[in-house]
Amino acid sequence: MKINKQKIIDNICYTELVYARINKKLKLELSKSEIEAYLLKVLKATEISFYTKIGKNYYITNEVNTIRITVNSNTFRIITVDKI
Repeated sequence: MKINKQKIIDNICYTELVYARINKKLKLELSKSEIEAYLLKVLKATEISFYTKIGKNYYITNEVNTIRITVNSNTFRIITVDKI
């Protein structure tokens, strides 16, 4: 199955709890809008070859920013962001 990068970018969404989780895991103190802008920038900059789908999630690995973004493939919600 081909991954549609633009569809992920266009439909990405967040839960209230994920903002705190992202700040904690990345050891940052960004506002909601700063997190959204940062992740959008990373998603756009990441080559499609670094987008993988395993089970019900997409995993977007960006080696430049040393992070992996986990996105639910049905709802396009950000689940978490991990340092790699």
